[in-house]
Amino acid sequence: MGLVHGIWTLLLLLIFLGIVAWVWGSKRKKHFEQAAQIPLQDGDSASEGERQNTEKNNGC
Repeated sequence: MGLVHGIWTLLLLLIFLGIVAWVWGSKRKKHFEQAAQIPLQDGDSASEGERQNTEKNNGC
């Protein structure tokens, strides 16, 4: 039973480290910088950004 707990802990640690590497990766930096600016935008700009994201996600 101890071996199962050790393997489970190692698996969760690897998943956690994978998520951390994904978040801090340079490919995601631009996306996170844009998301960080959302609270600072005025209402019209935020609406435009939401429309663009919706169109992008819907394939329009």
